[in-house]
Amino acid sequence: MKNRILLFLILILVLLSSCAKPGSLAVEPLDTTPRVAVLSAFSPEIKDLQKALELQNSYVINGRTFYTGTLSGQEVVLSLTGVSMVNAAMAAQTTIDYFNVQAMIFSGIAGGVNPELSIGDVVVPAQWGQYQEQLFAREDGNSWDTGTDSSDYGNYGMMFPQDVSVVKPGGNPDEEEERFWFPASQEMLEAAENLVGRVDLEDCTLLGGCLEEPPQIVVGGNGVSGQTFVDNASYRTWVWETFQADAVDMESAAVAHAAYVNEIPFIAFRSLSDLAGGGPGENKIGIFFQLAAGNSARVVEAFLEIWGPLASE
Repeated sequence: MKNRILLFLILILVLLSSCAKPGSLAVEPLDTTPRVAVLSAFSPEIKDLQKALELQNSYVINGRTFYTGTLSGQEVVLSLTGVSMVNAAMAAQTTIDYFNVQAMIFSGIAGGVNPELSIGDVVVPAQWGQYQEQLFAREDGNSWDTGTDSSDYGNYGMMFPQDVSVVKPGGNPDEEEERFWFPASQEMLEAAENLVGRVDLEDCTLLGGCLEEPPQIVVGGNGVSGQTFVDNASYRTWVWETFQADAVDMESAAVAHAAYVNEIPFIAFRSLSDLAGGGPGENKIGIFFQLAAGNSARVVEAFLEIWGPLASE
């Protein structure tokens, strides 16, 4: 009799578990202090920010070190993402999972695409697109066969840019939204506009290489991110004509994607280290990447000084 009752109870538990609603796995935060996440791709882009950080603690998660502390009076968590879209997306989501992230900032270098901009300029785009999510079309005589897919943008040879699919935790499970552009926070952009003409930017390297034009801060416009480093004049021209992008990099749109999904305000500051193949002679990234990284960091520090009060109003 006891065995029958036990068997009956086990059967009931199995039935109840099979009827339970699917849940989501929650990560236990390591730090609950509300913070601004400040991310960069590789060490030269973050070193000036690390020097200015008033360190509180550090954590190693999935092989990456996360530093908590105050920067320009703001509580922040600082970390590298690694170069590339996948690394950036992974690091951004890890930061969101383990810390109480109230906003996300990306700081670093980029290739200049807008022919009106110069090396050393700091761009702060209003939106970011993942422009190398592409269909490689079948060649059909003198044209391209894209099958049932279409593109809202012009193609570069066989390459046709596509939207990406996005799901949100608060939405219906597996319900996908198609989009190309991921927006920066309007409030953060408005704060960044207050920095135009007010931040001293470097125009010469420690080795004496100087810029041809005084660097400037440019807020608004577009930025695009993809899996490849661009050093090709023809491709650069196509990116400008197709997307009107001020800059091209390999991480910002991935972080913007993660911030959008998690409904966290986002902004990226990118200083131009080269012209993505558009300049005369060899690529100048080897000469100006440290200057550009420093200019981006300067603008981020200045931004944190003024954005805090605006964000709390």
